[in-house]
Amino acid sequence: MGQDSRLTAIDLFSGAGGLTCGLKQAGFKVLSAVEIAVAPATTYKVNHKDSLLIQSDICQLSPTQIMRDLKLQKGQLTLLAGCPPCQGFSSLRTRNKALSLDDPRNDLIFEFLKWIEVFYPQVVMLENVPALAKDNRMLAFCQKLELLGYILTPSSLRIEDISHYGVPQRRRRMILIMSRKGAIEVTKSNFKSKTVREVFKRLKPAGQSGDPLHDYETNRSEKIKQLIRLVPKNGGSRDDLPQEYWLDCHKRYPKGFKDVYGRMAWDDVAPTITGGCINPSKGRFLHPEENRAITLREASLLQTFPIDYKFPIGLSRDTIALMIGNALPPEFIKQQALLIKKHVLES
Repeated sequence: MGQDSRLTAIDLFSGAGGLTCGLKQAGFKVLSAVEIAVAPATTYKVNHKDSLLIQSDICQLSPTQIMRDLKLQKGQLTLLAGCPPCQGFSSLRTRNKALSLDDPRNDLIFEFLKWIEVFYPQVVMLENVPALAKDNRMLAFCQKLELLGYILTPSSLRIEDISHYGVPQRRRRMILIMSRKGAIEVTKSNFKSKTVREVFKRLKPAGQSGDPLHDYETNRSEKIKQLIRLVPKNGGSRDDLPQEYWLDCHKRYPKGFKDVYGRMAWDDVAPTITGGCINPSKGRFLHPEENRAITLREASLLQTFPIDYKFPIGLSRDTIALMIGNALPPEFIKQQALLIKKHVLES
C-alpha cells in the first residue's frame, strides 16, 4: 500500500520499528521517530530509511524544535503514535506494587502528552499493556486530552486480543485512539486467527534457508536436549513427562510457569512472544515438531514483521530476541491505522 501525503505520522518510543511498519502498511507517511536505545535505533534506521530517526532520550528533546525541523505547523500532523516503555505496568512488575508505582517509566506517558500539546495532531494513538488502562495516570492522560478537544468515547480505550486482528499469537494489549475531528468508528474485528502452521510454512528448513536469523546453531547441554526430545510434539508440555526428567527447579516449584519447555501447537496461535522467545526456559517456545526452540525469524514472523525485515546480525541473539518481543506487532497496528485513515479521509 502506497503512502498518502495526507496521512502523516510520528512514532514515539519506536523500538525496532514495529509501529512504523504497521503505519506504513496502512498508507501513512512516517515523518520521524524517537528511540533512545542503540540496538533498536540501529534496526529502525536499516528498515525505515525514509523516516528521520532521532536517537535520544525523549525527556531531553524539545518537541517545538522537532516540529520546526520537520517544517510542520501546529495541528498539521495527522497522527502522533507511540508506546511508552511499559515494563513498569507489566503483569510481573505489578505483582510487586512498590516496584510498579515507583518505576519511573510509568510517567513517560506525560512526555507523550507534551508532544501532543505542541504538535496538536488530528489523532492520537497510544498502545500499551492492559494494566495501564486502570492506572490513575491513564485517567489523567485522557482527561487532559479531552480538555485539548479530543473526543473520548466508550470505544476510544480498548483492551484487545491481537489474535483477533490477524496476528498469530495470543496477546492482550491496550489501545487508545482519540481524535479531535470526532468519534472514530471502531468496527468489530472479523479476522480468522492465523496459526503457527500458516506462518512457518513460508520458511525453508532452519539451517538451510540462507537467513542468518533462521540458520544459527545453539549450544545446549545433553540434559536439556534430552528433555526437549521427550516433550510430545504439537503442543506438548513438560508436565507430560515423568518427573524423573524434570529439571530440579521444576521439581521445587511444580505449579510455577507451566509453559516453560512447552511446544507450540501447529493449528493454534502462538503464545505471547516475549523477549525470551528463543529460550525454551522462558515459555512455550519450542517448535511444534522439531527438537529446538523457535528461531529469531520464526519469532519475528509470529510478531508479523515482514519476512525480509532486517535485524543487524552483529547484535547478539538475545538482543534481537528482546527487540522482537518488545515490538508492536505491525499487523495489529496496521488494522488500527486503517480505522484512523478512514476516519481522517472521510471527516
